[in-house]
Amino acid sequence: MRPTPYVASLRVYEPISSFPPADRLRWESISIESYTGKEEQFRALHRTILLEPPNLKADGAHIIDHDGSRYVSPWSTVRRCWAALEDFKNSLPASVLPFFMPESFSDALSMESAGVESLVPHIISETWIIPPRWFSLFTPEERLLGNNSDGPFVIMRSEISKAKKRCSSAHQIVRKAFGPGPVEEEIAQLLNWLNVFHPESIVECDYGGLALYLEKTLLDGGELGLEADRSIEDVSFSLQGLSSGDGAMAGTGYEALVSRWRRVAALEQAM
Repeated sequence: MRPTPYVASLRVYEPISSFPPADRLRWESISIESYTGKEEQFRALHRTILLEPPNLKADGAHIIDHDGSRYVSPWSTVRRCWAALEDFKNSLPASVLPFFMPESFSDALSMESAGVESLVPHIISETWIIPPRWFSLFTPEERLLGNNSDGPFVIMRSEISKAKKRCSSAHQIVRKAFGPGPVEEEIAQLLNWLNVFHPESIVECDYGGLALYLEKTLLDGGELGLEADRSIEDVSFSLQGLSSGDGAMAGTGYEALVSRWRRVAALEQAM
């Protein structure tokens, strides 16, 4: 089982040739057979227990081969930890923070992270849910299902040029239907994120451990496990409805998607 089975990730893999020479040397030393996902999760779990600043170990990366070339998605650990720390600080009163996190750790991470706020991480993570906008980047043909030593998995992978066109289309449809607002802004932010990377990059959505929970909830509902997952199709159907002005069609697709993932999210309370 995965060390952090409740995490799903959206990753961008850039061609290794687009990185500085020192980084290329590091990434070339990683075996393509290495399961870097488990190592990343183990380190994350370790930090939640010992509060170890991420700068104490060399950062890693996920590696894939595509058409004979190597593509790399750095973990961007320091940048992601810094962002998580800022979000956590903003969620609680300053007087309460010391009870959750030693001031020395917060100061160390902030000092080590000086300047990282301007850097863009290659990985975005969510817990217990996959945002609907992520599904808009892919088509059903780009979805891969299977099983490995950690159990069932679902991976969707597309060329970034295709993902950006689909994201732009989704943004235009949502903005036309609802006008400016939180949903439209989230899609715009996703598109802005994709636009940062090399035009020949690969975009990947990995269900992570959520694949196991999704399969369980689908089987419990009398469906054929992950084979019955139509999340990409539901988002596409909903967008088609919005584009044609068919509110019932849009609502049907969205409700099917939300109902499916609401059952997965509910498992968080059972842990």
